[in-house]
Amino acid sequence: MNGDRYRVQSVGRAFDIVELIAKAGKDGARLTDLALAVGVTKAAAYAILLSLKAAGIISDTGEGMGKRYRLGLALVRLGDLAVAGTGVAEAAMPVLRQLTQATGITSRVAIWDEDAAVVVGRADAPDAIRFDAALGRRERPHCSAVGKVFLAAMPRQRAIDILERVGFPARTPRTLSTMPALTSALDKVASVHYAIDDEEDHIGIACVAAAIFGHDGAAIGAISITTLKQLLPDDAVPALTRSLVDHADRISVALGGLPASVAWRSRA
Repeated sequence: MNGDRYRVQSVGRAFDIVELIAKAGKDGARLTDLALAVGVTKAAAYAILLSLKAAGIISDTGEGMGKRYRLGLALVRLGDLAVAGTGVAEAAMPVLRQLTQATGITSRVAIWDEDAAVVVGRADAPDAIRFDAALGRRERPHCSAVGKVFLAAMPRQRAIDILERVGFPARTPRTLSTMPALTSALDKVASVHYAIDDEEDHIGIACVAAAIFGHDGAAIGAISITTLKQLLPDDAVPALTRSLVDHADRISVALGGLPASVAWRSRA
């Protein structure tokens, strides 16, 4: 059955507006710009905005032509419910807390969504530096540890297609921003069973990630730890990565999946 005939155009436009407001960030979005981007009159856009505001999906500040629209707090509640309903996050959180306790480093769990890894759970280390690790954050596949571990675990041509589609711009001087460099890095991830973001997304910040595998050997999630580069000396990496992979394996097994040693071997 073709679902297009059942789509409600106004609902689609409302979601488009929410996405545009999200992309506008803390500065917010103006009515005129939203109407133009969605392709509707200002009156139609205003009606949609009023409905979204009534539901708490968006909020507004200012008056008249200076009014700006931002995301509302109702999305926090909905986001929490979405995370709670994610089996990977539910299984991962107890293990993440143990990982963070063992390492003293903030840890996260992510799932793959379209062309990006999305953070769905986090365990903060006490008294640690807090990083931009908000739930729902979409990690770039080419320069994040979780992104690279997902790419390495999928069929190589699919990973290449994704990289070609979303691009791989240099975020820092250390970003791998050519296809040969990225495919070589993915080969290494498959060999060592973990991925590293070595200041490739933000200077001064390092991340390490390991995959969570399902029963068929496909990566259904990934966990990572994030810290300052200066706090991650080279001689600490081997023990840290072993602990990370071991904790990821525990989540995989809890979900009826395969341990890393078996899952990665099946992709060799």
